[in-house]
Amino acid sequence: MNGVRVGDVTLLACPACGGALVFHGLEAEGCIRDGWLRCGGCGEAWSVARGMARLYREDAVRGTDRLMRVIYDGLPVLHDPLTTLLTPLFQSVSEARMRAGYMRRVELGSLTPHEHGRPVRVLEVGVGSGANLPLLRDGLPPGLDVDVWGVDLSEGMLGHCKRRLRSGGHAGVRLMMADAHALPFPDASFDRVFHVGGIGGYRAPERALAEMARVAKPGTPLVVVDEQMDPAFRPSLFQRAAFRAMTFYSWDPHSPRELLPPGAFDVTEEQVAPFYYCLSFRMPEADSASADARHG
Repeated sequence: MNGVRVGDVTLLACPACGGALVFHGLEAEGCIRDGWLRCGGCGEAWSVARGMARLYREDAVRGTDRLMRVIYDGLPVLHDPLTTLLTPLFQSVSEARMRAGYMRRVELGSLTPHEHGRPVRVLEVGVGSGANLPLLRDGLPPGLDVDVWGVDLSEGMLGHCKRRLRSGGHAGVRLMMADAHALPFPDASFDRVFHVGGIGGYRAPERALAEMARVAKPGTPLVVVDEQMDPAFRPSLFQRAAFRAMTFYSWDPHSPRELLPPGAFDVTEEQVAPFYYCLSFRMPEADSASADARHG
């Protein structure tokens, strides 16, 4: 199973207040199956159904977030084949080359074991159908103990991701429904954090960037990828129309460098394909004031 394991519950945090969660319900194969994750701080309860934890507030899913979820719920089976087919057609670059361009920024090869035997932890925000998981697996150092977490708001895409994982070769992956604007993890939880292909449609991308920065350990690379037309690219009318159709959600799709959290350093922006940027950055050690500002 690829849900949250019983022992993983202590690694989660209430999306509403950041408090510790306790599971009440049924377990199966060492994972939480049906019941509730209840916060010991604010008392909020988050549902778990058929092995899928739902750590988000439905009333917070609005605007473009709701629209994009409807779209992704409707095409999980078609998403990967269309991406593979249309990427070279529209951009004259293969999907594999584009993905390799941004995955190198995640710096998986430099990960090392933790001193106390805890697994290295990697988070993909907006995991979708899990198309990046094979590259992640292949890029990790051999034998490294790694837990991979994938969160998304589309139940359809997560269902497709589960089917991919069942095909084998992806041990240690945990999936759950969560909102990128309020990630259900404590501060400095992950050794690597990345996101591909969705932040331009988020209702508040600056909030999502702040959340990714919050849950990443200081100094770790954070990588964000989404649509932006390469200014050096000279698109045909066909390519221009295709880009406009892909980015219908925004009049100005671009790298959100101006929205990075205060203190971001080692900021690098590059085009990994004619239609896609890759923005990477790191965060310093958080002071007490910024830590207290999570829910301010």
